[in-house]
Amino acid sequence: MSTMKAPPSGAYKIVDIPELYPDLIRARGVEGSYVGASEAESPWVPFGDNAAIRHLAFDVRDNIYVNILWIKGPGVIGTHKHRGRVWAIGLEGSFRYLEYGWVCRPGEFITETPGTAHTLVTDDPNGMKALFHMQGANEFYDEHGNHIETLDVWWFMNHYESHCREHGLPINEQLYL
Repeated sequence: MSTMKAPPSGAYKIVDIPELYPDLIRARGVEGSYVGASEAESPWVPFGDNAAIRHLAFDVRDNIYVNILWIKGPGVIGTHKHRGRVWAIGLEGSFRYLEYGWVCRPGEFITETPGTAHTLVTDDPNGMKALFHMQGANEFYDEHGNHIETLDVWWFMNHYESHCREHGLPINEQLYL
């Protein structure tokens, strides 16, 4: 049995491929987007006293939002319950959930499933950064288990747009899928 390899290609050019529905795709499809590393393209928006979020994508059709969470030093993001899937990869520092026994470091990948509740913390003196791809709502609770707020794609869009308006920053249309 042979080992699977990447399909061969010597074409270092744009290749015209057959498409059954090019006009329909142009009229109804949505192109991908590009968001560069510059804060002019997506600023860090405060998320509490010790954290910030850099928004990267909003998809209202599927209630999906993608961002980088930065906790600037040791700290906590309150207890929350996910109503959809979450995928994350550690970028800098480390973080964990009080409810689990692992610690996520750069290059490590985690998933969170609907219905799970947990409390994100970083004990790292330099804090943490992680890329999060989330679908569905997140319900936040206080230390007594009382519901505080529900965050979904609309909440995150408002978080971003309100910050931009308050600081005279342009809204980057590339964030909207």
